[in-house]
Amino acid sequence: MKVILLQDVKALGKKGELVNAADGYARNFLFPKKLAKEANAQAMNEYKNAEDSKNYKIATQKAQAEHDKSLIEGKTFVMQAKAGANGKLFGSITAKEISASIKQEYHINVDKRKISLSSDIKTHGEFTAEVKLYTGITATIKILVQDVD
Repeated sequence: MKVILLQDVKALGKKGELVNAADGYARNFLFPKKLAKEANAQAMNEYKNAEDSKNYKIATQKAQAEHDKSLIEGKTFVMQAKAGANGKLFGSITAKEISASIKQEYHINVDKRKISLSSDIKTHGEFTAEVKLYTGITATIKILVQDVD
């Protein structure tokens, strides 16, 4: 019997999947516990619509990530920081500050955890960072750290 799972079921499948289950297992276990519903015409139509909606959402997120990548790929973000006599910064430039700079210049929200720095930024100079915009879509940016005038 074909059923659509309403919750994750161990050894059967994940929520929202269309799976084959034994008739007795479905009638005596899955249906009474509200873990699945029978895959009739109405349920199949809802399932198809949900799949189409999910695929559309993924496609739009991917397109937005590609657009954002084209905007920031290879760009240089200038950060101002105070340094001591030996050129070492008081503190460091963090991914949070870089994220705020991207938002300010290009109005793109990037989570600070999605920015990976090759090393800690604790001196003046030019550094590179990778920004993960979506699964498999990353942009490489430059960070230029200057002294506060």
